[in-house]
Amino acid sequence: MNRSIILAAGSLAALAACGSQAGEPPVANETADVAIESSVGTATDVPRAFVDKMAASDLFEIEAGELAQEMGTSQAVKDFGAMMVRDHTDSSARLKAAATSTETSITPPAEMPAEHRAKLEALRTAGDGFDRMYAEQQVAAHQEALATLQSQAANGTLPPLRDFAAATAPVVAEHLEMARMLP
Repeated sequence: MNRSIILAAGSLAALAACGSQAGEPPVANETADVAIESSVGTATDVPRAFVDKMAASDLFEIEAGELAQEMGTSQAVKDFGAMMVRDHTDSSARLKAAATSTETSITPPAEMPAEHRAKLEALRTAGDGFDRMYAEQQVAAHQEALATLQSQAANGTLPPLRDFAAATAPVVAEHLEMARMLP
């Protein structure tokens, strides 16, 4: 009997040490379940985040390129803007094809984020500083896009998106070098 009491007391002490009360599952299991749910959610969010970011980048480049053709003062800026419209329209079509061909069939967003809209508004009101501001924005945007594409090409989990990134990164690297030479 003393042995039963000792075993029962030991069991209660063990439960108390775990922070559980009788009838409740151990906290460690709740934490493990949350971790599993989080990792699953994160795994499916990564391709979506990539598609969203690249679609927003393309939309921004197209609209900024149209503004460059209208408001740019140097022929280099106007020509670069025309190339951005052409190349990023093509990139958008290829991204959409890659995204919708995955098992998750991700649809790229049709609108750009507020951050990009604010940059476009700054360009619209730049006046005589348009060319300089456009060049600065293009360098920053292409640096960010290139890093995103290179990461996806190296670490992407969905082959169509990984292939899109690998094929697009060299074009964006070329755009970056050209943007750095804008007046």
